[in-house]
Amino acid sequence: MSDSLYRMIDANFNRAREALRGMEEYCRFLLDDKVLSGQAKQLRHRLCESVGRLDAARLLAARDVVGDVGRGLTIDGQLSRATLADCFTAAAKRASEALRVLAETTQTQNAEVAAVCEQVRFGVYDLEKAVFVAAFKRDKLDRIRLYVLVNADTNTPDATVLEQTRRCIAGGADAVQLRAKGIPDHRFLELAKAFVAACASGDAVSIINDRADIAVLAAADGAHLGQDELPPQAARILEKRPLLLGGSTHSAAELEAAIEAGFDYVGVGPCFASPTKPHLTPAGLDYARLAVRRLAGTGIRPVAIGGITETNIADILKTGIEAVAVSSAVLKDPENACRRLKNILANR
Repeated sequence: MSDSLYRMIDANFNRAREALRGMEEYCRFLLDDKVLSGQAKQLRHRLCESVGRLDAARLLAARDVVGDVGRGLTIDGQLSRATLADCFTAAAKRASEALRVLAETTQTQNAEVAAVCEQVRFGVYDLEKAVFVAAFKRDKLDRIRLYVLVNADTNTPDATVLEQTRRCIAGGADAVQLRAKGIPDHRFLELAKAFVAACASGDAVSIINDRADIAVLAAADGAHLGQDELPPQAARILEKRPLLLGGSTHSAAELEAAIEAGFDYVGVGPCFASPTKPHLTPAGLDYARLAVRRLAGTGIRPVAIGGITETNIADILKTGIEAVAVSSAVLKDPENACRRLKNILANR
């Protein structure tokens, strides 16, 4: 193997390894995602282990930093990064380019090393997509503090549902869930499209209750799936773009099942007796505190549910939960009730 080939492999190995480290740090420190950071770390270690089968001493001996004609060559905007997301994207592109060079050049000497480099390259593509989806969801989830449920039924005109939605958003609702029980699918879909548009115009996250198919067709931000609805794995097959998926939990066992299922957020409760669902026994604040501890580091956001009002919301916030879902508490005067609740959340 010539010194020139060694220099090419060494340069691209360093470039790929550095880029993978940058991707790992983004997943670890910005996304705080243990799974994705582990995925990036695994790719980096596979690459290092594979290239380690080559002659390391020869690679270092061939390195010529001073005489490298590429040193100092720059183009306008080469290191211009507006956000950390831009840094991640640039690292992913560098990694895939360097890995392609490694796969081709090492093929001339060691087919097994080349095969691993090619596998790592496709792993980078998968990780880049997964991080994009995770970042999209994190952006949506991180701004949810006040989550309002709006109901539609056969006796309520669509115009009333949409007006209530707009008033909740005007009062500060960060996310609104549309629950439509017992109405025909064609009406549900048309209402959902109008509901999503109303949420988008107010910069609120739009969630459809139970129906992942309606959520996808209406281009909603997410779907809240009941215990008897499609599991997240099946719902994700339908998605055309990243879709937030949430579910409600009422016990430690249900919480474990939700974590295993891969929800993006989980309702935790009922924290108090709920007039919306009087048949459910309150899980209480101890369960809320348990959920906060258990969900730490999972990337799943807890949302307190059940009987939450202006008088008890402070107790919820003391558990460590930062997002609350309400329904009956805002029905009579949506805009003002939401504004008062949002002020409590903002001044926590």
